[in-house]
Amino acid sequence: MSTKLTLGYSPCPNDCFIFDALVHKKIDTQGLDFEVVLEDVETLNRNAFNSKLEITKLSYHAFAYLTDSYSLLNSGSALGFNCGPLLVTSSETVVRRMQTYLDRGNFELLTPNSEFIAIPGKYTTANFLLSLAFPKVTNKVEMVFNEIETAVLSGKVDAGLIIHENRFTYQDKGLKKIIDLGEFWDSLIKAPIPLGGIVVKKSMDIKLQKTIDSLIKKSVEFAFADPESCMEYVKAHAQEMSEEVMKKHIALYVNEFSVNLGEVGKQAVNTLFSKAIEMGIIKTVNKTIFVDLNE
Repeated sequence: MSTKLTLGYSPCPNDCFIFDALVHKKIDTQGLDFEVVLEDVETLNRNAFNSKLEITKLSYHAFAYLTDSYSLLNSGSALGFNCGPLLVTSSETVVRRMQTYLDRGNFELLTPNSEFIAIPGKYTTANFLLSLAFPKVTNKVEMVFNEIETAVLSGKVDAGLIIHENRFTYQDKGLKKIIDLGEFWDSLIKAPIPLGGIVVKKSMDIKLQKTIDSLIKKSVEFAFADPESCMEYVKAHAQEMSEEVMKKHIALYVNEFSVNLGEVGKQAVNTLFSKAIEMGIIKTVNKTIFVDLNE
């Protein structure tokens, strides 16, 4: 008899790449079936605060608040170097003025609060990185990530924090980069950026947690071994994205850390949480963050 588990992730190319073999049973799922819930990452973040799903993709920023109820799997994460969000604008004037502050290294004064910045969600890691770089910025407008470019171009907001595939297309639309927060993190921390990870409910049997971890690892490895095998699933959820952009997206966000966080990845996660505590965003995190594969 099979066991059905709820599994949430985004329809973005990197997540579809990771989970295709698992949810379509191209690998042996060891009697597990998955009820898939596809949502943008901020919706998944907010759902997790209500413990709606047994397994879910989360921004690491959101996970910082939820370590008492969820544990992080070793597989399925999005970490990397210089793959962070970009702050963009349509105004050369805004770029020049902000660049003045950047040149002075005075990050706290980068954006006066008279200007509005669109963000892809309060609990996204993108917003955490923006707060880390520019803690004085408070005039933020939450939007679904794929609406931000249009909001900037229309003048609804002065600047926007873009993630996912938008980093490959913003220049084609006439937008200009103010700062790459991935580069900012790398210059500050010298470690990969923990963007998003896969978590399971702590109340779940530890053997089942380990099985899920192993299956996601196998699903990623299957996709790496045969990248074209998942492209039909990726394309089905990629809207109007070109295949070139899809593949760039996957290459940027799916890597060795997606197979296994390893010690480098785990240290990066711990560093992100330490920074969040240092900034007063969170008070503390659970001592047991990761699923213990050796238990």
